Amino acid sequence: MSEDKLKAAILAYQNEPFLNSPDGRILRILAEYIEPFSRFRREQIQDTVVFFGSARFHSMETAETDLKQAQALRSADSGDALKRARAGMAMSQYYEDARRLASMLTEWAITIPARRRRFVVTTGGGPGIMEAANRGAKEAGGKTIGLNINLPFEQFPNPYITPSLNFEFHYFFMRKFWFAYLAKALVIFPGGFGTFDELFEILTLAQTDKLAKKILVVIYGSAYWKKLINFQAMIDAGTISAGDLDLFKLVDSPEEGFEFLRDGLTKHHLAGITKKEGEVLPDIAKTRP
Repeated sequence: MSEDKLKAAILAYQNEPFLNSPDGRILRILAEYIEPFSRFRREQIQDTVVFFGSARFHSMETAETDLKQAQALRSADSGDALKRARAGMAMSQYYEDARRLASMLTEWAITIPARRRRFVVTTGGGPGIMEAANRGAKEAGGKTIGLNINLPFEQFPNPYITPSLNFEFHYFFMRKFWFAYLAKALVIFPGGFGTFDELFEILTLAQTDKLAKKILVVIYGSAYWKKLINFQAMIDAGTISAGDLDLFKLVDSPEEGFEFLRDGLTKHHLAGITKKEGEVLPDIAKTRP
């Protein structure tokens, strides 16, 4: 009697139950490092400017529509709806400012004579300020990156991300890595817990000299931020040094923000450009994580 032949075993990298198991977690983590790295290299992205801010802000056009609808309500909760709509109208200015600043930055960046794309506008890929920055960059004719995160609510890719640079992450820490790794500047618009998280993480890395490069930090909207954070009280208490305030710049207009970014990026990150070839070093493959 002949014995039945065993079927060939499945290749480990084709074994989906294993890849999706706790034992395969390290491979999934590595995939969220290697796949974006490969794509950034293919798309010739050398570095980025990252925009953070609330996902809940709308464009001025949308906010005006919401306000008109709230004003037309005749229900018991119309007062609350009108209050929210008026707040949304006020906050929509930040959406428009982020859109304008991203556009100005992109218009300048695409004129830099480099083989790779410089200072590409990058966001978390969702709505609100993220959408505004991606939108402004696209309107200026540049590529723009969205580092999205897989969440059960709220987060979805906005339509202004360059399709080949639309990413979806499972792990927050790998997403954070890619925010910081290529960034030469951070622009922080008014936002909530997530915005605070990103701001203070980068400030902590800069304060403790854990960054291998100079990262410019722009905090946009002094009226909002000064109501929430009393930096002088931190200095008075001795929890930070007076010099730590030099780690960031408060600005209140797209023009002011753009001038600071352009001058700082030129000073710290364009000094090595060669006139002959228009090449800027180091490139992504030579930067230290």
